[in-house]
Amino acid sequence: MTSRPLAVIVLAAGKGTRMKSDTHKVLHPLAGRPMLHHLLAAAEGLGAAKTVVVVGAGREQVEAAVVPLGVAVAQQQEQLGTGHAVQQAEQALAGFAGDVLILYGDVPLVTEATMRRMIDRLHAEEAPAVVVLGFRPSDPGAYGRVIADAEGRIARMVEFKDASAEERAETLCNSGLMAVRSEDLFDLLRRVDNANAAGEYYLPDIVMLAGADGRSSAVIETDAEEVTGVNSRAELAALELAWQQRRRKQAMDDGVTLIAPETVWFSYDTVLGRDVIVEPNVVFGPGVSVADKVVIHAFSHVEGATIGEGASVGPYARLRPGAVMKKGARVGNFVEMKKAVLGEGAKANHLTYLGDAEVGAGANIGAGTITCNYDGFFKYKTRIGAGAFIGSNSALVAPVTIGDGAIVAAGSTVTSDVEADALALVRPPQTEKPGWAAKFRNVMRARKESR
Repeated sequence: MTSRPLAVIVLAAGKGTRMKSDTHKVLHPLAGRPMLHHLLAAAEGLGAAKTVVVVGAGREQVEAAVVPLGVAVAQQQEQLGTGHAVQQAEQALAGFAGDVLILYGDVPLVTEATMRRMIDRLHAEEAPAVVVLGFRPSDPGAYGRVIADAEGRIARMVEFKDASAEERAETLCNSGLMAVRSEDLFDLLRRVDNANAAGEYYLPDIVMLAGADGRSSAVIETDAEEVTGVNSRAELAALELAWQQRRRKQAMDDGVTLIAPETVWFSYDTVLGRDVIVEPNVVFGPGVSVADKVVIHAFSHVEGATIGEGASVGPYARLRPGAVMKKGARVGNFVEMKKAVLGEGAKANHLTYLGDAEVGAGANIGAGTITCNYDGFFKYKTRIGAGAFIGSNSALVAPVTIGDGAIVAAGSTVTSDVEADALALVRPPQTEKPGWAAKFRNVMRARKESR
């Protein structure tokens, strides 16, 4: 790619009324990440000197999402078309000299590679004034058309509303994404008018204006899925499905076994090692890293967790953010971990909650064990030593430490530290009254019969 500086303009000013949501359209999640952040992450790899997001309706939400990333914001107060929207970024790019990439916040899956192709084409031998990203959808519908020769030189571009029957027969469509030099962009935009069927200032008009100056523009093509836009929840769901299908295939190509691929849901950043087995109906939230030879059993939900080599999870387990399972550790059915470390070879096989805890290597956590980590105001830590044994139905009231090799008897409520290799027995002595149950039943039957 050229060494010229690069700026990125992302259009995100639309109201997104078809989403019927209080959340701005571009902030709706796709694979666990806002659509806009997918796009910004791809563009980040280009090393842009400046990124500007053009906002309009719901600007406060978008600003809150992008300003912490070092992204500038420009406002389009009136929705007067895509050309007018790009113009609003002019002040934010004052003094910038380089290439400009124009993207759309609701077209989230454009790859870094495609963006690079657009910039490279801008600096091809014939030096086109504008590079347009085109695609051929199965149903061209109301997309604007691109009329170009076999080398991609554009003869004309036309919006569907303004197209003739012959032009509408063309299958090459305009995605709206463009690459153009900064020294050309805003001069061309100032010459765009709104003499069209919609009364809007169309960004694609800069191609024809450059042509009138004797400068040609070019189109490069990509597949339709990459430039699929989202205008409704149904379209978002369809794009999510397409993304998941690609990710499942990638996982299997990388050496992961998916027993029922169509039931497994990934996040944008899920990392799986080799020879991992994922059973049906598993959901990966953001921030999951899984090492080699792990088994994720059915109906488990994993988010923000790190799972070591050879570990076993579930079925019906929930790993929340901060959960760490070391090599060979095991959690079984209806076990929940949050901000807890399960040491190498340690296991919690049934009905257990481990929150704000450290469990040493080889420890055994019995069924029904709970680390009582919250007093209604603050969180506290439980430490369980290596080789410790926690009996079933125990409550460990944090802050508390169970020493290495210690045993906590079943049914105990532990409120004080337990020494290494000690037995903690916290329950009243069992008492027995011979014959009491039979006498009780006789009395109660008699009472019932007398009524």
